[in-house]
Amino acid sequence: MKHETLHPSSRVRDAGGATLRAILWALAGAAVALFLIADPLGVSPVDGWLGLSHGGAATAATAAPAVKPKEHTQLWTCGMHPQVIQDHPGNCPICGMKLVPLRGQKAGGTTAGQRTAKAAKGSTRKILFYRNPMDPTITSPVPRKDNMGMDYVPVYADEASSGQSGAAPANQGAVVTIDPAVEQNMNVVTEKVIRRDITRQIRTVGSLDYDQEKIVSVTTKYAGFVEKTYVNYIGQPVKKGQPLFEIYSPKLVQTEQELLSARRYAGRMSGASPEAAERAKSLLQAARERLGYWDITPDQIARLEKSGRVFRTLKVFAPSSGVVMTRMEGLDGMAVRPGMELLKIANLSDLWVTAEVFSGQLPWVRIGSPARIKLTYFPGKTFKARVRYIEPEVSEKTRTIRLTLEVPNPQRRLRAGMYATVLFEPVVAKQAVTVPSEAVFRTGERNVVVVSLGKGRFAPRDVALGPEGDGFVTVLAGLNEGDEVVTSAQFLIDSESNLKEAIQKMIAARAASSNHPEERSDEGSPPASKRLTGTRAASSNHPEERSDEGSPGAERSDAEGRHVARMAGGDHPEKRSDEGSPTERTGAKGGGK
Repeated sequence: MKHETLHPSSRVRDAGGATLRAILWALAGAAVALFLIADPLGVSPVDGWLGLSHGGAATAATAAPAVKPKEHTQLWTCGMHPQVIQDHPGNCPICGMKLVPLRGQKAGGTTAGQRTAKAAKGSTRKILFYRNPMDPTITSPVPRKDNMGMDYVPVYADEASSGQSGAAPANQGAVVTIDPAVEQNMNVVTEKVIRRDITRQIRTVGSLDYDQEKIVSVTTKYAGFVEKTYVNYIGQPVKKGQPLFEIYSPKLVQTEQELLSARRYAGRMSGASPEAAERAKSLLQAARERLGYWDITPDQIARLEKSGRVFRTLKVFAPSSGVVMTRMEGLDGMAVRPGMELLKIANLSDLWVTAEVFSGQLPWVRIGSPARIKLTYFPGKTFKARVRYIEPEVSEKTRTIRLTLEVPNPQRRLRAGMYATVLFEPVVAKQAVTVPSEAVFRTGERNVVVVSLGKGRFAPRDVALGPEGDGFVTVLAGLNEGDEVVTSAQFLIDSESNLKEAIQKMIAARAASSNHPEERSDEGSPPASKRLTGTRAASSNHPEERSDEGSPGAERSDAEGRHVARMAGGDHPEKRSDEGSPTERTGAKGGGK
């Protein structure tokens, strides 16, 4: 046997190569171990490989590993926006306020989504799907979170079908059932629908003025001279029959002489023939009537005939009681002409109130309508008035109509020029079906009330409204006498009813399209049955789409899908290349080289 003798340099080269290969293999093994343990791409979880090695090949539908819930030491939320929840302190992204610790969150505890899922799983109620808490039109067949981190709310079959049994009015929304304790916490207040008279209060302002029908002007029907006056200032009260001034008039003196002559002639002709005596009497009567036409009183005429002498001046008396409104300046000694206004007297037993109302209020104000007058000059005092006159046209500038009211003033306490508040309270509807005004909330196009159906059940209902007043509104259609309506917290009940109505419509749409399984319940989000099948594993070359971009629940679902896809490809073990580098993982592709 021949032995080869190796050169010492060859031994050195062989030893160095072996050391280099050992170092390379160690580095490659460390890189593979780090890659498998850290799993930065989320494609090869170690527990999945362990499941394959111990349990054999598993299908995508049955061998999906349970994802260990992430432990949270403390959650932080915003005091103004409770939907903002983070696992670390910071500022609210909406308002910028500092986040505060979430109370009741223990270390190592479950998240709100996990608690909801556990409660739903342990309940005997059937869950149809889960909905977005902010937008009920976004649904999911599995529990998840929205883009703000809020958990989806489960929708149960009994909730979706509540309010659908029995005949309900066409104008009624979905029925909402409220626990008595919750109803008390919400401060739900109800009131019966009854019949009553509806009065509408019309408030306006006005000013007091003299009664135009009780203002008189003092004039003379003859020319003359004022020699003595008894009224010396404006505002002086006078009574009917009180002398105002004395006047001298040549025509009056001449007429007085004619009266006295006719009287003497009639006395001489009393024993003559009947025709002559009658003619003398007619002359006497004509002289009396002439003085009467000049506003000489019968007492003055009788005194003139009785005295038998001519009076140089005659007194002019007040035609009515009242106060002097105007007086001619320098009345003493003034020469007057027929028709000259010497004095003006106003009677204050009644005053007029001039007010204005809008044209839309005119149907409730008529001639003779009663009103109440209040003045700041007399606190707590109310005066009664009545509409006397309504102008026939509307003011082009103010679009109002002027009214004239008559108010009695027996004690003469009211004065012209005072400002007053005028209140009308006409009955706009008699024995009408009414509800409190606060029970109705108006959306602009609809008028809605929330009706109590008994046993904690409530439902919104559209109504047609009529005249409103005195804190109540008339209901023309939609309610009957005896119904019970909610006057407090109705906004919360209506919003919940709208939410349930939207859910019921979605369930009906799902039932109508049940023959088309390819339709998705959440726009842009594939159903869970498609995400967790072996078909997904066979087509893993296509990246998974997220149903809710940026939501933690969607990322977790995609990671589970990739995990299952990895397990579905367990029949194709990974191989290493001859160069010593880690081979590509081809389990998700269905095979390897």
